[in-house]
Amino acid sequence: MIKFLDLKKINDSFEPDLSDSIKRVLDSGWYLLGNEVKSFEYEYATFTGTKYCVGVANGLDALRLILKAYIVMGIMKEGDEIIVPANTYIASILAISDNRLIPVLVEPDINTCNIDPLLIEQKITERTKGIMIVHLYGKCAMGTEIERLVKKHNLRLIEDNAQASGAFYSNDAENKSGPKLKRTGSLGHAAGHSFYPGKNIGCLGDGGAVTTDDEELASLIRSLANYGSSKKYVHQYQGLNSRLDEIQAAILRVKLRRLDADNQHRRVLASFYCNNIANGGIVLPIPVSRISIESDLSHVWHIFAIRTKDRDKLQKYLTDKEVQTLIHYPVPPHKQACYSEWNSMSFPVTELIHNVELSLPMSPVMELSEAEKIVIYLNEWK
Repeated sequence: MIKFLDLKKINDSFEPDLSDSIKRVLDSGWYLLGNEVKSFEYEYATFTGTKYCVGVANGLDALRLILKAYIVMGIMKEGDEIIVPANTYIASILAISDNRLIPVLVEPDINTCNIDPLLIEQKITERTKGIMIVHLYGKCAMGTEIERLVKKHNLRLIEDNAQASGAFYSNDAENKSGPKLKRTGSLGHAAGHSFYPGKNIGCLGDGGAVTTDDEELASLIRSLANYGSSKKYVHQYQGLNSRLDEIQAAILRVKLRRLDADNQHRRVLASFYCNNIANGGIVLPIPVSRISIESDLSHVWHIFAIRTKDRDKLQKYLTDKEVQTLIHYPVPPHKQACYSEWNSMSFPVTELIHNVELSLPMSPVMELSEAEKIVIYLNEWK
């Protein structure tokens, strides 16, 4: 069986450091708001290239807290609009509506599956206060058009970086001496990160973080995530209980040291897939002739998403060959029961992606020989 994502094998590859980090926390007798979280926050902020990092309970909370903080600061208010890609995982949208803000859905570019920057401006109104870009599947969604719109309309740019930890963005236009690389998570005013076990850097449970260069925002989010308190039993805000615990932080510190190398292994696998899958019924995520995949730092290949009109048939075929695959995601947000008011809306590109997407195995411990078998199966499929 070729697993879609072998979490046990991934975690075993970090031993004995992983077990040592857990024992260190157990021996310390301190399990929340301690030195492991402080150290991870410093190390992850340094990694992303931001001034501040605040550990929280999960990626959804990271986005919720960013928006909640902006409301407390008076930058946003109930009924304001936030532009968000229509084909994102539903957490991006839940964070907006949970704060009684209005999600405004924008179609993706079929070639990248990220928000189509050329469709954003027509959705901007006087109530628009922010754009939430989602680096879907691990591909950086940032671009010069988005930068232009943020400046022109004085918007907050929020990154949903749940799937792209370690990816880079290069803005050649603003740097005449050569490309200036910046990590995702440092491109906007604030970013939400997820450390769910299956992510490129994952803990052993739920975990998340907010990164930002805004000291006031970071301080407020830290308080809001701790029951609205910056001093024990003194509560300035109506906050949440959303904290990264010491064991998860210690685990993430171990995994962070290898993140760039693990992402590069994913690029090698993605390059092999793209250069060797030769089946006219399968659409690859990147045209192989356009770019050197192994040197493209804008993509960390959290998901290797192919498209085929016979998606369900192909998935069964691969299952019979003992290859695990997943669908990201079978039902788009605007067709979900929890947003029934949107069910009659039409987003053709989003619906197409959700109807034909299939994710192939991809992980930092996947062997090239496994990718070779999958390619053979795909090329034989009719």
